[in-house]
Amino acid sequence: MPIEVILPRVDMDMATGKISKWYVKEGQPVSKGAPIFEIETDKAAMEVEAPGDGVIRNITVGEGIDIPVGTPVAFIYGESETVSAPSAPSVKPAVKTERRKESASPSVIQPAAAKTVHQTGLPRATPLARRLARERGIELPVIAGSGPGGRIQAEDVKNFRAAQKVIEPPPPADNAIISLYQRGSYDIEPLSGMRRIIAERLVQSKQTVPHFYLTLTCDLGQLLDTRTRLNERAPRGSDKQPLWKLSINDFVIKAMALALQRVPAANVTWTESGILRHRASDVGVAVAVEGGLFTPVIRSAEVKSLSRISLEMKDLAAKARARRLLPSEYQGGTTAVSNLGMYGIEQFAAIINPPHATILAVGAGIERPAAFDGKIALRTQMSCTLSCDHRAVDGAVGAELLASFKLFIEEPALMLA
Repeated sequence: MPIEVILPRVDMDMATGKISKWYVKEGQPVSKGAPIFEIETDKAAMEVEAPGDGVIRNITVGEGIDIPVGTPVAFIYGESETVSAPSAPSVKPAVKTERRKESASPSVIQPAAAKTVHQTGLPRATPLARRLARERGIELPVIAGSGPGGRIQAEDVKNFRAAQKVIEPPPPADNAIISLYQRGSYDIEPLSGMRRIIAERLVQSKQTVPHFYLTLTCDLGQLLDTRTRLNERAPRGSDKQPLWKLSINDFVIKAMALALQRVPAANVTWTESGILRHRASDVGVAVAVEGGLFTPVIRSAEVKSLSRISLEMKDLAAKARARRLLPSEYQGGTTAVSNLGMYGIEQFAAIINPPHATILAVGAGIERPAAFDGKIALRTQMSCTLSCDHRAVDGAVGAELLASFKLFIEEPALMLA
């Protein structure tokens, strides 16, 4: 029996994905475990390996087409197996046969004999494809199926609509908004998978997670001095360049991780069956990318050195921007940090990213007059706002966590102990 190759689910939130690159061609031998294509989701790109040995046949999905998880994309046949071509079963005369439409593109219309027809007399199609065709007023017989045996996929319906160059009407709710603007004064950019996921998760968070916010200001004087000294003394490679360069954000990640260890009541996750109390401080860090953001996680940050955190963060950020993060590199986490200080933002409040119970919003270091050693002096200060899930973290616990974070930031030597 041929082995079916499907589009796998590589993330718990994944509903659809794209094959960004095929590594093999029709009729090419493949070995079990060898990469056969690269999959692109709203979060990452990763290689998919062949599930068995044989010859790749019946490649039904091209590159760059968004398809549902579980869709068959090819089959692997044994060397002795015969590749069967789609048959054309007879259709009863009383059943409505296929017809051509003058306005249809010849490239998307196939004669009835080239299709596999269900017993009902209609072409075979996935349930989603049938629903889309019904909603868009398209008759299934005029659509060429790209699935096994000519089965019509949802993407075939979408591509047919595009081939006809028919502009789909926006949803009724959108009509009310669009009607406020003069036609021709705007362009509509289709929503990417990433943007949809971000929208869904953040709306869900604000609607289901009771947020409260705590803000305080940290003095950066000692941290900036410590950072300068450590960077000056960083070991150098054969090219005479430093092997690492610490950023303020590296100190923030480490301070948050240590603060969670001092206040374990805040290192938690809410579930309906109970509160998860985490042992390690796994800190997610928001990384802006084109069209959205990722939150890769520094695992067990409380036991890692500042230099290791710095190197890991640079590597994860680069992989995030290239969309090559593995699920294990962005799933889970016990808290998160979002830093907009590099944009000059002095203060903001971030939305909690479930399953986290907290997120720290970090502003820019700003020079301002402040009391120091009994007198007024110019000091570099940083405002931080902690968002808490009140189901799992009470106000006093959140305040204790933020105070502990402030201690590590203002006494950075404690992070080196």
